Amino acid sequence: MTSNKTDIIIVGGGAAGLAAAIFAKRRSPERSVAILDGAKKLGAKILVAGGGRCNVTNVRITPQDYCGGSRNAIKKVLRALPFDETIAFFRNIGVEMHEETHGKLFPNSNKARMVLDALVNEAKRLSVEIRTDSRVENITKREGDFVVTAAGGESHCSAVVLATGGKSLPKTGSDGFGYELARGLGHRLIDDTPSLVPLLTEPDRFRQLSGIAQDVELTIKVDGEKPLRMSGALLWTHFGISGPVVLDISRHWHRAVLEKKAVALTANLMPGRAFNDVEQWLIDAAATGGRQRIKAVLAGQMPERLAEALLIEAGIATDVIVGQVNKDARRALVHLLTALPLAITGSRGYAFAEVTAGGVPLDEIDAATMQSRVCPGLFLVGEILDVDGRIGGFNFQWAWAGGKVVAEGLARLFEAVGKE
Repeated sequence: MTSNKTDIIIVGGGAAGLAAAIFAKRRSPERSVAILDGAKKLGAKILVAGGGRCNVTNVRITPQDYCGGSRNAIKKVLRALPFDETIAFFRNIGVEMHEETHGKLFPNSNKARMVLDALVNEAKRLSVEIRTDSRVENITKREGDFVVTAAGGESHCSAVVLATGGKSLPKTGSDGFGYELARGLGHRLIDDTPSLVPLLTEPDRFRQLSGIAQDVELTIKVDGEKPLRMSGALLWTHFGISGPVVLDISRHWHRAVLEKKAVALTANLMPGRAFNDVEQWLIDAAATGGRQRIKAVLAGQMPERLAEALLIEAGIATDVIVGQVNKDARRALVHLLTALPLAITGSRGYAFAEVTAGGVPLDEIDAATMQSRVCPGLFLVGEILDVDGRIGGFNFQWAWAGGKVVAEGLARLFEAVGKE
C-alpha cells in the first residue's frame, strides 16, 4: 500500500463495515470509500453465525431487546432501518428470507455464504475499494484529515468509520484492537465482557444430563438489583449449560461478576408454574396415582434422566411410590423443580461468545449520525459500541441499522464541509 487519499476509510469488513460502505456509497456515490480489514477474506463472523446459516434479523425488533447504552439512543438508531426496509435491502441484493421460530429470519438458501457474498458483491458493484490483509495499526488526526497506518503504508482520508467489532470469536479476527484505536482518538471504554456465551457449572454436577434440551425459566439475582427472569430453551452439556435462554442471561452474570456483586442463578424446570402449584400437583398425584412411582410421575413432565437426577439430589429413592414421599422430601423436590440452583463457575469465554458487552459508550456518539462527540470526522458502528442484543438476529440488525445511520452522518459531514 502506498500513501493515498480516500474520502472515507472503514476499518473492519464485517457486517457493520459492509453495511456502512454500501449505504454510504448509495447515499453519496461521488465519495470514495475503502474498507481495510486485517483478514485475508472478509466476513468470517457472518459465515459462522446461526450455525452457518446466518440469522440475518428478526421480525420484532425493539430497544428492549438490547443492553448497554441508552434505550432512547438505541431506538433512534434502529428506526433508521425498520424491518420492512431491512427485508427490502436484502431482497435488492439477492437475498430472500424466511421466518423461523421466535421471529428469526434466515436466507432461503440456509447458507450464510449467500449473505456474505451478496454484501461483498454489492459493495464491489458500488466501487467500494476492499483491502484485505491490511490490519490497521494506528489512526491519527493531522490538519483536519486522518492518517490511517496499516500493513504496507499510510492512507489519508477525511472520515474514518470504526467497525472493528469487539472480542467475541477471536478466531474470526476480532481481537479487540479497535478499542485501542478508539481510545487513541479520545474515547473512554466501558469494561468489556463476553455475552451470548455458554456457562460453566460445578464439575460433573449435571454431566449425566448432557444432550437434554428443555424449556425453562431462569432467574438471576444480582445484589442490589431487581431479579431478572428469562424464559426459553436450555441445553445441558458436558461442561454446564447452553441454549438460547442461557446465552441471553450470560451477559448479566458476567456484568455482575465484573462489578464484584453477589449473583445467583436458578432454573424453574416447570416454567409458568409456581411452588404451590407444583406441590399441589405432586399431592394430587399421590392421591390418584395408586402405586405409581415418583420417577414415573416426574418423567411424565420431563426427560427421565433429569427426573432421576432431581430425585437423587433431593435424597428420594427413584423407585419409591409417589404416595410414600413425606412432606419434607416432597418440598425439597419442589424447590429443585421450581428454583434449581445453578452454581456458575465461569463461562466459555470470548472463544465461544457471539458478541461483546461493553466498549465505547453510546453517549460519546451522536445517535442521529453515529459520529463521535469527541473526535469530529470519526464514526463508530456495530459491536465496538457498548450495545449488545439478545440472540435471534438482533445484533445483526444493530449492524445494518447502524450502517444506514453512518451513511447519513457521512453525507451531512461532507455537505457541511462543502458549505464552508
